[in-house]
Amino acid sequence: MNNKKTLSSKIKKLIFGIVLIIITSFLTATYIIISKERRDYAQSDSENVVRTLSNNISSDMEKYISMSRLVMTEDNLVTFLRSPSINVDIGMINDARYGIMNILNVTEGVDSVMVFREDMIMVATNRFAYDYNIDYMNGESWKQDIYRGVGAAIVSLDSNNVAKRNDGKAVVTIGRAIYDIDSQQRTGILMMNISTSVFERMLSRLGYENICIIGEDGTYLAGNKDYIKYYDQNIQEKDVQYDEVIINGKKNLLTKCKVYNMPIMIMRVSAYGTAGIPFRMLYVLLFLLIVVIIISIYAIIFVRDNITRPIFELSGSMEENKKSGGLKKINVPVPVSELNMLEDDYNSMIDHVNILFEQLVEKEKTLQRAEMRVLQEQIKPHFLYNSIGTIGYMALDAGADNVHAALETLGSFYRNFLSKGDRVIPLSKEICIVKDYLSLQRLRYGDILQDEYELSDNSLDFMVPKLILQPLVENCIYHGIRPKGEKGRIKITSKIESNELYLSVLDTGVGMRHDEIDRILLTKMKDMHNKESESFGLWGTIERIRYYAGRDDVVNIKSEVGEYTIIEFIIPDVSAIRG
Repeated sequence: MNNKKTLSSKIKKLIFGIVLIIITSFLTATYIIISKERRDYAQSDSENVVRTLSNNISSDMEKYISMSRLVMTEDNLVTFLRSPSINVDIGMINDARYGIMNILNVTEGVDSVMVFREDMIMVATNRFAYDYNIDYMNGESWKQDIYRGVGAAIVSLDSNNVAKRNDGKAVVTIGRAIYDIDSQQRTGILMMNISTSVFERMLSRLGYENICIIGEDGTYLAGNKDYIKYYDQNIQEKDVQYDEVIINGKKNLLTKCKVYNMPIMIMRVSAYGTAGIPFRMLYVLLFLLIVVIIISIYAIIFVRDNITRPIFELSGSMEENKKSGGLKKINVPVPVSELNMLEDDYNSMIDHVNILFEQLVEKEKTLQRAEMRVLQEQIKPHFLYNSIGTIGYMALDAGADNVHAALETLGSFYRNFLSKGDRVIPLSKEICIVKDYLSLQRLRYGDILQDEYELSDNSLDFMVPKLILQPLVENCIYHGIRPKGEKGRIKITSKIESNELYLSVLDTGVGMRHDEIDRILLTKMKDMHNKESESFGLWGTIERIRYYAGRDDVVNIKSEVGEYTIIEFIIPDVSAIRG
């Protein structure tokens, strides 16, 4: 618990993380929505303003273009344009000028009108307010733009650079080629200069203070002169362009638009306001955020009361059970069935462990009883071994060499039998015990016994429980070969496979029936312990091997009645498993 994070803390961190992500997402989404909506609204509003102003300028310019048609048809001006050069005098020029001025008196905003004959004799109103570029005027380049219109109106700035006002104010010029109505021959050029006061009055009438009107070459025409610094000559016709500019540390929207088919540009600078912000949507999002936070708090409380706290109580009950030194069931009230399943599984495990303890204790008792039974059936080994040695020396002194040899064999048997008190011995020593035992049996039964050994070299050092072959060999003699009444053979075989010793004993005795084999393999310890049994040595050896190996499938018995019996043990290398 001290080194690892608890489930409760992880769940809380998870929920807090989710809430933090939701809050961050909400704030980010709110910022994006507000910024986008403010920008979209500001752009839409600015586009409407500049397009409205552009349409107004176009409409006013159309009015002046129509007026230019009237000027071209004024009688005195037509006479001036048709007269040969030799007949043109100052009186004719003045008549033409007065005729033009009579037409202009019905409107405002026309600063001057200039009419040039093909021979460059000109008539002009408000002539002395302009400075003329004589050299440029006598050239042809300024005429070409107007000629390309073939009588249509061509809008330019500052008299198409022929003349400029001497006070520096800019004018918008409507130029068009004049053609004789009868002969359709070009007779001259008309340029009508419109004062920028027209635009100033238009802005004032519409209430626009954050707009600047400039020429396409950057010439200031009207409005807020400070905006000239934002001039960009790459503005396209029919397109509205947007930029952001910083004014007094705040972002403002710069909207640019070019008046269609005219060298006039409109720029508007507007601040981002709160208009256009979808407050209803934001209120809905805020409400949802509050709901999520409330749900998260409820989830934390729910997890604490229904998961983490019951788990701590279960863990505490298990810890108290451990400290008590016993394996008892626990009983902790839990609110959910899943935790109740955990409690039931723990109690089931306690029951199972107690059963395993009982089985382990019973197996240990069984082993001890089996070993005690074997020892009880033997002659006291130390006393017998010492007595055999004394009798052997007496037989040797009396000249009974056969008796002495028999006693030596018996002494060797018990010397190997004792094995310094070891419970496990090498297979080679176990074979020595069997050989000594069979040598003693031959003294009694003569040639009725024949023993054979087929032992692999790598199996001789294999450690096995002591005294597992002698009871089997004894069982072969007394319950197999001897009852048959004829010469018998005992064969012991060993081999190593998959780190396990396969050890088998074959006898050619009377054999065993299947029910006898099943009785030996399936008889329980309490049944064998409570009665005398001729097969106790075989059964006790089987139980010892099972206990030693830790499993039941360690013995195989094959037999044919009247022919043979084979008992095979499978003994694992316990030292390798434990290592």
